[in-house]
Amino acid sequence: MVDEHVLQSKLLQGNCLDILPTLPAESVDLIVTSPPYADQRKDTYGGVHPDKYVEWFLPIGAELKRVLKKEGSFVLNIKERVVNGERHTYVLELIIALRKQGWLWTEEYAWHKRNSYPGKWPNRFRDGWERCLHFTKDRHFAMYQDAVRVPMGDWSQSRLRNLSETDKRRDNSRVQSGFGKKIENWIGRELAYPDNVLHLATECNNQGHSAAFPVELPSWFIKLFTQQNDVVLDPFIGSGTTAIAARQLGRRYIGIEMSPLYFEVARQRVNDEVIQMPIPLTQNENQTESGQEFYESVGS
Repeated sequence: MVDEHVLQSKLLQGNCLDILPTLPAESVDLIVTSPPYADQRKDTYGGVHPDKYVEWFLPIGAELKRVLKKEGSFVLNIKERVVNGERHTYVLELIIALRKQGWLWTEEYAWHKRNSYPGKWPNRFRDGWERCLHFTKDRHFAMYQDAVRVPMGDWSQSRLRNLSETDKRRDNSRVQSGFGKKIENWIGRELAYPDNVLHLATECNNQGHSAAFPVELPSWFIKLFTQQNDVVLDPFIGSGTTAIAARQLGRRYIGIEMSPLYFEVARQRVNDEVIQMPIPLTQNENQTESGQEFYESVGS
């Protein structure tokens, strides 16, 4: 039986490789995180050379796989950097290595950064998107698609007004993929399922962190892959954005941050969120007896 104290909402300061082994096996419903990109944020995390990135991440990946429930999901926000004038392949190599570790590369989502920073480069354009890689342990995993449905949009008003005979029957794929569509089925519907591109602005206020992502990014995946009171883990919590998203949606969270400076930023942000939402969504589930979230420093 999993110790409920371990599964309180909490922020832990220390190296995730030291802290993850203390968590129970198969105790987490969703992992969503953005680890330091190769050779970036050196002042904060020391930097990892692109050639060593896979070697550095695999021990972390093994622990993440251990703590994730069989039906859980792992979402990795990451982007290749340019080295010597070309994109390095460490992200592609990491995908292959994680598959060899036993992970299933189930899907890839693209985060389209609607307000990416403008600039000019001699041999490429600005980065307007990042990968959100979706890994699972099993082909059957928890997914709540209705939670992220989007409005049909104005196009449906004209498109569905005059239907052809083809629209009224199932139109199978011309390339014999097994897929098909029946446009008539969408009459009267106000919501539709989204595609795998997330159109979100970047975090304009960096929240005291050098690479904070917008709260809408983890929120979308939390809604898609978890339910109320599930446990969300971010082993690189940074300024606490994933914890904020989880708490706002009534999920428990475990956040790990190596930097004492960013740990304090995350702690303060969560405290501010507690003040704004003083009543826990599940009575006494997310709070200690003092009414505050649980914080702890582990290791050096």
